[in-house]
Amino acid sequence: MKETDIRKYAQLMKELELTGLEITDKDQVVRLERNVAQAAPAVVTVPAAAQAAAAPAEAPAAVASDNGKGGVSVTSPIVGIFYAAPAENAEPYVSLGSTVKKGQTLCIVEAMKLMNEITADCDGVIEEICVTNGQMVEFGTVLFRIRG
Repeated sequence: MKETDIRKYAQLMKELELTGLEITDKDQVVRLERNVAQAAPAVVTVPAAAQAAAAPAEAPAAVASDNGKGGVSVTSPIVGIFYAAPAENAEPYVSLGSTVKKGQTLCIVEAMKLMNEITADCDGVIEEICVTNGQMVEFGTVLFRIRG
C-alpha cells in the first residue's frame, strides 16, 4: 500500500474520530490505530496469510464500573459493531428489565470479523441498554447499566 493511501486513511480516521481502522489490499492487511492523545496513528502491516492463520483471541471481559447510581456500567472492551442477538432474527440476549447472572452473555461485539461475547461481571437487572443493534462502538462505550 502506498504512503499516500495510508495518509489518506489516517486523515479519515482523524476526521471521523476513529481509534482503529483495518484495510485489506491484495495480500496485505494494514491496521491503523491511534490513541486520541497521539498526533499520528501507528501502522501495522501483516501478510493476509499470517492473519488468517492466527487463532482468534478471546475478548477481554467487559469493564464494569460504578455508574454513580449504585449500579454498574458495562463498557465495550474493543472497537467493533454491537449486536444484541446471536443471529439476525433471533431474540436478544437480554432486554430492559432482564435479570442477569455473573458470566451471562449480554451481547456480541464484532471486531475484525470475530464475534466477541461480552458477559456480565455481576448479578443484577438490566437497567438501561445504551446502544442500538448494529451500532459501531468504541473502546469504553457504555453498553449496559446493571442495577445490583
